[in-house]
Amino acid sequence: MSTLTPPGAFGFASLRTPLVGLALLATVGCQDPIRQITPLQRLEIERTIKSEVFAAYDFRQPDVVERLMTLYAPYARIISASGGEVVTSRDSLRAGIQAFWNNVGRNMRNPTVEWTAIYIDVLSPNSAVMTATYRIPHRQPNGLPHVIGGAWTAVFERIGGQWRIVQEHLSDNPYAH
Repeated sequence: MSTLTPPGAFGFASLRTPLVGLALLATVGCQDPIRQITPLQRLEIERTIKSEVFAAYDFRQPDVVERLMTLYAPYARIISASGGEVVTSRDSLRAGIQAFWNNVGRNMRNPTVEWTAIYIDVLSPNSAVMTATYRIPHRQPNGLPHVIGGAWTAVFERIGGQWRIVQEHLSDNPYAH
């Protein structure tokens, strides 16, 4: 013959109501930030990030290095991985972008950036991650057609009302042709 222990027999009955209240408060107070974003807000964040990226990567406009740098957080620590290397400061990042532009970018004739896929996940009202693939068809100085491209993942943070990259990883696609 089995016996069931009545509720509260172990002295928990007096704790049940406060525990339920505490659990409810924790559930309401710790809502997932993603659920605090409306679909319209999510769309606006995605549009804003895309717009900033497209504007910075318009190689037809002057001051390419300066425009690219506007995408990044204004403070010293930015983590950027590319070509098997990692840099962790804004100055090092600027030097890398400047070197790319001096050695490759300036030699591209009529470059156009083609975004072949862009995925943006809004993580919270103040953070998002973008993963994109791109191609940059252009002509080399000798007139021959050439294409560079790759994949790019960037973590954005809203800083002072602007979406800025705090961490990124770029992978070249050697078969971008």
